[in-house]
Amino acid sequence: MDITFLGTGAAWGVPELNCDCLICREMRQRGEKRERTSILLSNKTTLLLDCGPDARSQLSRHNVDKIDGVLISHEHGDHYMGLDELFVYKRNSHREAFSRIPVYLTEKSWDIISQRFAYLEEMGVIEIRKIEPYKWFKHSGFDIFSFKTEHHESFAKGSVGFLIRSNDSYGNKINVVYTSDFKSLPEIPQELIEPDFLIIQSFWLNEPLNNRPHHMSFQRAINFIKRLKPKKETFLVHMGDADMVSGDPSNNKAKKYEPKDPLRPTAGGDPYPIPLHQAQWQETVDQIMSDRGLPYKVTVAHDDLRIHV
Repeated sequence: MDITFLGTGAAWGVPELNCDCLICREMRQRGEKRERTSILLSNKTTLLLDCGPDARSQLSRHNVDKIDGVLISHEHGDHYMGLDELFVYKRNSHREAFSRIPVYLTEKSWDIISQRFAYLEEMGVIEIRKIEPYKWFKHSGFDIFSFKTEHHESFAKGSVGFLIRSNDSYGNKINVVYTSDFKSLPEIPQELIEPDFLIIQSFWLNEPLNNRPHHMSFQRAINFIKRLKPKKETFLVHMGDADMVSGDPSNNKAKKYEPKDPLRPTAGGDPYPIPLHQAQWQETVDQIMSDRGLPYKVTVAHDDLRIHV
């Protein structure tokens, strides 16, 4: 099975339009970018985890000629606004050869998403399959378990994460947990413990004083990594640019969040510097994990990263 990180950024992507903060400026200078988070799992079939507004460019870059199924984690635009791009798979198929693409999501998510994309079901492009948290379902070589996530009680009532089980190259079972966006988990079912791979949100490095958008920081993600105990590797996604960077005049922008109690070395001293680009993110994460003596491998995912398992 292959895991392809089509995009690893937050709702507006990074660098953001019309932003000159130090993070966006540094990434532009390095030619780095993070499109909206989306992940493709491939074995004999393909399974798309979230389908945001960058879907066309993401699927084109990787020459994805067939989508066999889609999982939608919740009803925020950066996770479903690319569903319209799936129409091309019908348009460019022979008339009798196309089969509707199953889209799995909760009823509460579909209540919102259907207001814009119900016509895709009416036009025979997608087939809506509603799921319930904490129940297994099967899809074309994948066993999938959804679990409730606390993202936003008013604007993401249908929010779920997924445990996806498939086979590796040798026929062994592989478990991948994808949290999507979340601030907490109302419960941690036993099925989530010790996955092979954990894909977890890391919107900030430091937990903000006021977590208004209800996202996960790496500071708090460490606790979930320790609780879930991934056996092989953890990948950070949904990275943002909302940490305040020391000395940055843009710290007064609305998107910047004051840290509550920033991460520091366990021996004491100044907080870890805020990463400005991919290499710094990985160096900082490695240092934080090492300082705390944590045995888990944590990789800062980047767009177009592909892992073969």
